[in-house]
Amino acid sequence: MVDAGGVENITQLPQELPQMMAAAADGLGSIAIDTTQLNMSVTDPTAWATAMNNLGMVPVGLPGQQLVSDSICVPGFDPSLNMMTGITPINPMIPGLGLVPPPPPTEVAVVKEIIHCKSCTLFPQNPNLPPPSTRERPPGCKTVFVGGLPENATEEIIQEVFEQCGDITAIRKSKKNFCHIRFAEEFMVDKAIYLSGYRMRLGSSTDKKDSGRLHVDFAQARDDFYEWECKQRMRAREERHRRKLEEDRLRPPSPPAIMHYSEHEAALLAEKLKDDSKFSEAITVLLSWIERGEVNRRSANQFYSMVQSANSHVRRLMNEKATHEQEMEEAKENFKNALTGILTQSLAAQAYALKEENDSLRWQLDAYRNEVELLKQEKEQLFRTEENLTKDQQLQFLQQTMQGMQQQLLTIQEELNNKKSELEQAKEEQSHTQALLKVLQEQLKGTKELVETNGHSHEDSNEINVLTVALVNQDRENNIEKRSQGLKSEKEALLIGIISTFLHVHPFGANIEYLWSYMQQLDSKISANEIEMLLMRLPRMFKQEFTGVGATLEKRWKLCAFEGIKTT
Repeated sequence: MVDAGGVENITQLPQELPQMMAAAADGLGSIAIDTTQLNMSVTDPTAWATAMNNLGMVPVGLPGQQLVSDSICVPGFDPSLNMMTGITPINPMIPGLGLVPPPPPTEVAVVKEIIHCKSCTLFPQNPNLPPPSTRERPPGCKTVFVGGLPENATEEIIQEVFEQCGDITAIRKSKKNFCHIRFAEEFMVDKAIYLSGYRMRLGSSTDKKDSGRLHVDFAQARDDFYEWECKQRMRAREERHRRKLEEDRLRPPSPPAIMHYSEHEAALLAEKLKDDSKFSEAITVLLSWIERGEVNRRSANQFYSMVQSANSHVRRLMNEKATHEQEMEEAKENFKNALTGILTQSLAAQAYALKEENDSLRWQLDAYRNEVELLKQEKEQLFRTEENLTKDQQLQFLQQTMQGMQQQLLTIQEELNNKKSELEQAKEEQSHTQALLKVLQEQLKGTKELVETNGHSHEDSNEINVLTVALVNQDRENNIEKRSQGLKSEKEALLIGIISTFLHVHPFGANIEYLWSYMQQLDSKISANEIEMLLMRLPRMFKQEFTGVGATLEKRWKLCAFEGIKTT
């Protein structure tokens, strides 16, 4: 249970903070201490620094030597902030502790929903209203203050609502519609703060005693502060222990201890100086004794003998070193001589082998030269015979090409003559058609005048036009028969077959444009003039008729091959 002296009155927290810190320093837990028992002024910075230094905490904004140095801090443990959780520390010198509301959230407001419980219902506040303010969070806070409870709310209902936030260790309810709730972990407090601003209604009752608006805020509890201080001290101890182990591991090993001088030790050391395996250890002991000042009149003889033995040992080592160096030089010289001999032998063998290889390559080169000369002579003979043959072949090929070109010229001349004759025929036909058109125009004018004067009907005029057109066609057919020729190519025969089929499907005839548009789908290179010339060359198969009067005059082609067969 949370002690009432620590959480009952929020306004008395600044005055009770020295009591809590003194209780934590003495290890008294949550036992309250009266301010009259404290022989320390609240406004004295030196007293505050001493008290917090004894607790192993750095005073916030106060001078003084701290108990825990900066070099022995665990990662994430900031002594200047006096906490591990990343929450802003509490400065006990600030009046009105923890009453400053936190800054407004910069993120988008969370849309709260209605929460249904067995005994009550929680309705969220209007989202347009500002969020409820909270005090500054104390370090290691696990206790919340819940105000605005309904008068008929019991501890069971409060536990039912807030046990959704986490495990509850204690609930202390007051008669003034508020209570303090202590959770098992610190993160559960944030879930409880989320319920601040909700309106609580018991059951379906609308009575004032069964409804109230909740205000959830952080509470200053001495048990929470004491647990937090214990954790901080434990982390500091672990960090100090880890740093000490690291320093011990990195510290260089201490030199071996050297015994004190005595006659017995001096005699043993003299024996060690004569032994090659223990000379290095014995000489260090001798030097340390000389540096300590152990040499005096009584021990001078012993030191003289030890120095003499050391000197003789050093001289022997120097002589051995000189002999070894001489042997090394001799070995180097022998190795150099042997190496030069091996190199000369290998070079001589390589030179002899290269000489032989050079001679063999020279002989091969001479043989290749002789072969190349023979091949050249043979090639010249073959080239001469081939030249003669190629000249004859070229002459024959040129003669053939000349004959082919002459034939092509003859065929081109024949085609040119045919084209000239066709052009002359077309000109004659054009002049004949122009004369016919003039005659027709004159006849049309005469018929119009006769119609206007005599008052003939329109049918009579049409009959006259048809007769005149038939006469013109007969004259034209006679001319065409004279100029008609046989088919020249397979393409013309194919075109005649397609045109005959098309006109057979159209018994009333078709104009040359309609016929040409159909034929162009089959052969895009064909022209309307070419089709018309082909139709005019075959008057026994195709005939031309004029229908209409004046502006409606139209020239159509019809298939007449079957008419000739019927008459015969």
